Amino acid sequence: MEIKRDRYLSELEAMRHTGFVKIITGIRRCGKSYLLFNLFYNNLLNIGVDVSHIIKVDLDSFQNRKLRNPDELYQYLDKSIMDNGMHYFLLDEIQLVDDFADVLNSFLRRSNVDIYVTGSNARLLSKDVITEFRGRGHEIRMYPLSFKEYMSVYEGTVQKGLDEYMTFGGLPQIFDYTTEAQKSQFLKSLFTETYLRDIKDRYNIRKDDDLEELLDIISSNVSCLTNPNKIADTFKSVKKAEISSATIKKYLDYFQDAFLIEKATRYDIKGKRYIDTPFKYYFCDLGLRNARLNFRQTEKTHLMENAIYNELLMRGFNVDVGVVPTRTINHEGKQQRVQLEIDFVCNLGSKRYYVQSAYSLPTREKVEQEEASLMKVDDFFKRIIVTGDDIMVHRNEAGITTMSVYDFLLNENSLDI
Repeated sequence: MEIKRDRYLSELEAMRHTGFVKIITGIRRCGKSYLLFNLFYNNLLNIGVDVSHIIKVDLDSFQNRKLRNPDELYQYLDKSIMDNGMHYFLLDEIQLVDDFADVLNSFLRRSNVDIYVTGSNARLLSKDVITEFRGRGHEIRMYPLSFKEYMSVYEGTVQKGLDEYMTFGGLPQIFDYTTEAQKSQFLKSLFTETYLRDIKDRYNIRKDDDLEELLDIISSNVSCLTNPNKIADTFKSVKKAEISSATIKKYLDYFQDAFLIEKATRYDIKGKRYIDTPFKYYFCDLGLRNARLNFRQTEKTHLMENAIYNELLMRGFNVDVGVVPTRTINHEGKQQRVQLEIDFVCNLGSKRYYVQSAYSLPTREKVEQEEASLMKVDDFFKRIIVTGDDIMVHRNEAGITTMSVYDFLLNENSLDI
């Protein structure tokens, strides 16, 4: 079964022969190796590249263990260059090589070498990419399957597909399992044996109780406003444990560096400024989030909001949480200042969209509640409500578009409908 990852394949193709090291990053098991060694490799063959000019090295393989030595790898790659024709280096798990940046930088000066690498988040993290290749590294951030990619191989209705997608997530390997028990066990084991172990090994964490407790708290409060101080209070009141806000912030940064979670910062739309705290956290893969909680807390309201957030990131948007300050009349007839929230403020170049997630719109009162913050925005960018209800796309007199989550997720141009 082949799952097409056209978004990433197109970006790799666009970066061919640019003189940059193409670095595919993202959460482990999201499909980076398959993209490089299967999809991109076959694409090179299809455009006429001779197989002898494509050098594939899986550094995670036992048979290539000697090549984890930087001198051995350099000599191997150097000897593989046969002539003046273009040679393509496809290197998987490059972080297993000490001083890998020095090795690869030595080939950047050659006009007949084009370099592509993947790296797990244990060492090759996005913040490292900026410095490792002296300004000549191009990061391609890869995510688990989008819902559209997921449905390209899922056998069933979109309604059932979305339920499973929001329960077991979009890691491609999930399709290797047929029963819910198998999928659940796979995700739980993967979380513990891969992601958590990577973090503990990278940062040499010996006392890991607080780290795991924090992960449980973040998993339970996905899409909720929080900050390190608030979490520290939770530890004190619920967990009966003392942990500093500085330690919590450090651990949260570890989770972000591992691509497990993403942080969305609040943005004052009228004041045009960022608000330092609190903020929201979302999981890169919902299956991993649910597995962490033993599939106990699967509130579709929060899961759908998380799925929408992930989709917006996959489309390349910078995504913030919108805040709209306004004044209302309280029950005593007095004016009071309140902050209305727009789930997502999405920016890409000169484009901006305001997106509200509403799992269900059963009554006119609920519709007005979801529209309230959007109605207070006084610019002319598009305002959209995405609902879990299976409805036709429509636009009201105020210009607010409402669409189903299925239309939103399955149509990459849905924001422009």
